[in-house]
Amino acid sequence: MPRGNVPRQPSRSGRQEGARRANDAPLKGAQSLKGTQSKNTAARPSAGRASLNAGKAPKAAVLKKKSASGYDPLAPERVRQIIAGLDHLYPEVTCALTHRSAWELLVATILSAQCTDVRVNMVTPVLFEKYPTVQDFAALEPEQLEPDIRSTGFFRNKSKSVVGAARKVVADFGGNVPQTMEELLSLRGVARKTANVVLGTWFKKNDGVVVDTHVTRISRRLELTKQEDAKKIEEDLMRIIPRQRWTGFSHEVIWHGRKLCVARGPKCADCALEKLCHAADKTWSTVEIHPGAQP
Repeated sequence: MPRGNVPRQPSRSGRQEGARRANDAPLKGAQSLKGTQSKNTAARPSAGRASLNAGKAPKAAVLKKKSASGYDPLAPERVRQIIAGLDHLYPEVTCALTHRSAWELLVATILSAQCTDVRVNMVTPVLFEKYPTVQDFAALEPEQLEPDIRSTGFFRNKSKSVVGAARKVVADFGGNVPQTMEELLSLRGVARKTANVVLGTWFKKNDGVVVDTHVTRISRRLELTKQEDAKKIEEDLMRIIPRQRWTGFSHEVIWHGRKLCVARGPKCADCALEKLCHAADKTWSTVEIHPGAQP
């Protein structure tokens, strides 16, 4: 093999590797210098970061102060703006259930549980033509009523409630639907929601706020309550909504839940309350979203 083409072999003594290690290893003096530089370098960036943080501290403090002193979802002015927005969207709105008397409204409200008002309004005209008076209902057996209200769902329980309520109205209240919360709650199938609908809509008495699925969802989205139980939601709303507005507020929110603030895909771009709403499930927003504003 020609000279000069033989690959260079490492020394068997290992001197070359030792030399390589020696060359790669820093000098003792260099180590000392490196240590000094490291200390100085560590000190300098620290100071630089301290200086930088010092420059940012006022901004952070301002943001914290702003957050602490700014948004209050229950502020009277915000609540007033929400009410005004609903008034603008739904002027003079009332209960969507078709009725001609307190008894018809009571029956329609009982039937509306877990059922749409549209469906109830399809059932009740035929029902009230067949049984015109509360005495007619009181004379029935629940099984006789079931076929007439089957399409509203839960028809067996609803039949028992309607017939039971009719019998008590006839026996204890002379055939007239009572006008107090306590008396209404004594009727079979009547809870606070139904009692509030009848008292507020027919008798014009603001004894409470109607809390249905729409009111529950929207009052939570608007951060007017964090509760999930209907009774506790009603208590929260009664504290912040003026009493004379309890019934009207209920109907407006219910209509809002049907028209714009629907459960899936709310129409936020068309909503007059958009700037007051920070709900986490908004489809369009010009304001900050709050993770806690959950339906």
